[in-house]
This record gives sequence, structure tokens and C-alpha cells, in this order.
Amino acid sequence: MAKRPLDITVPSLAGRRAVLTGGSDGIGLQIAIRLAAAGAQLVLPVRNPAKGEAAVATIRETTPDADVTLERLDLSSLDSIGALAETLRADGRPIHLLINNAGVMTPPDRQTTADGFELQFGTNHLGHVALVAGLLPLLKQGRARVTSQVSVAARSGHINWDDLEWERSYDGMAAYRQSTIAFGLFGLELQRRSAAHGWGITSNLSHPGVAPTNLLSARAELGRTEATPGRRMIAWLSARGLLVGTPRTAALPALLAATSPIATPGVLYGPTGPGNTGGAPGEQTLYRPLRSPEDAARIWTVSEQLLGQTIAED
Repeated sequence: MAKRPLDITVPSLAGRRAVLTGGSDGIGLQIAIRLAAAGAQLVLPVRNPAKGEAAVATIRETTPDADVTLERLDLSSLDSIGALAETLRADGRPIHLLINNAGVMTPPDRQTTADGFELQFGTNHLGHVALVAGLLPLLKQGRARVTSQVSVAARSGHINWDDLEWERSYDGMAAYRQSTIAFGLFGLELQRRSAAHGWGITSNLSHPGVAPTNLLSARAELGRTEATPGRRMIAWLSARGLLVGTPRTAALPALLAATSPIATPGVLYGPTGPGNTGGAPGEQTLYRPLRSPEDAARIWTVSEQLLGQTIAED
């Protein structure tokens, strides 16, 4: 007997505005397809307009009347993030759902963002923090649910507090772990501060497990001329339904965390199979590096200082 495909029910999102980063390919595109099919008014900020147009075409193969708006966004540029936030604030419509999904992973050499931050910390963490800060009035208006995509890599590692920018000694994987731990801590602190100050926002975390995506593929802009050996092994396992997921199944934890009426604030959702690399989505125990409220408050404050802005508490 054939296995039943893994899936969840996404409730109707008619009349609800959703913003999704990293939605032009891979896991993000699978999330976008499901949000649009559920009737969301989907805002898709993308770095590459051609990929964005291709993503919209793919979405409309399933949902011909999908309500999708493309916007420009480069999470490695604070100017780009500010421009998007200004555009959406000027539009004035509340945001009901924000899924922070985009990211970069392990460039072979240390690189920096347009603003001089180490690329992974600056993009995966600080870029999304700046986006949340810029959209905060609209998130409050929509009493939004914010789901922040972290990584199974966050189960180990730490914040390199003495050298957040990895200027003294660069380790690509350690820097990637730091970026996803920092962003997970921020997402949990967002929930705490929203509850304390009555913002009406709920915030939780998700991770996709492991699946063959572009994170470890050849990426000329990252200085990676070919896919990593790990990426090739992941693709081999995925094609055979072994241990890891596919982009479609890896999208399910974020969809569950972001859309389920019973998803819980301050909780991590991910695949429940062996090693949490694949399988059905469900609630998981917070990884140890994400458990310290003190670290979460500290990363919030440090992020404000690095960005030169305060995330309002009124």
C-alpha cells in the first residue's frame, strides 16, 4: 500500500494579508503556493524580479486567481528593507501574517552585507529584525501572527558575543548557527514583549528539517561554484523518501505554525521524524541554545544597537 502523502489542512485565509520572505523558490515557494490557495492576499518581497515573476506564474498554475503582489527586497540591505517597509506602511493595510523564511547559508569565505555586517548574521537575523521593526505598526493593526523560520542547526552552537561579526576568526557553519539561534531568540522575545506591552502580535518559530533546496546549491553570489557534497546527499535521500523531506513537506512546519488555529505562541514547530530532519510537522522542545530569556533579551538589545533603532514598546 502506498504511503499517504504528508500534509496539513491550511484554513481559509480569505481577507487576510500575508507577507512571506524567501518565497521565490524552494521551501518558500511551496509555502507561497499554499497561502495563495487558501485565499491570502499574498505580498511576496523578492531580491530577483525574474525569479519573482516565475514564482507568481507557478502559484497561478494552482490558483489562477491568486492575489499576489511582488515587491523588491534585499535582506542584506537596510535601505532595501526600509523602502519595503515604507511602501507597505504607505499602503496602510494591516498585516495578519508574517513568515520570515529567507536566508543564506555558509559562504566559503567571510562576506558582508551592504551595511558591513557579517553576511549570515546580517541577512538571516538583522535583516529580518529590521523588517519586523519597520512593519510593526501594520503587524499591531492586524494582530498578526509572526512565524520565524530557524534551522535544525540551531540545536547546537552559541552566540559569539565577543565577536558577533566573526572578524577575528571566520567559521561559516558556526556563523550560520549563530544567525539562526539569534533569530530564534528574537522571535521568542518578540512574543514576550508583545504580551507584556499589549501589541496583540503572537510569535512562534518553525524549522523545515532537511530538504534539497538552494541553500547549499551552487551560488555564485556567495562564492560557491558548485553544490556542496551535503546538498547532493540530501537530494539523493529526498528522492528515495529516506530520513529527509522534500521542499513540499519541509514547508509544512511553517504553514502549521503560521496558520493553524491551535498553533501556540512561543513554540517551535518542525518535522517529527528521526532527528527532526523529515516527517510530519508538530510541536518540538525548544533547542537548548534558544531556552535562555536572558540571551533573548540581550540579542534584542544588541540588535537594536547594531541597527541604530529602537523597536517601539508603546
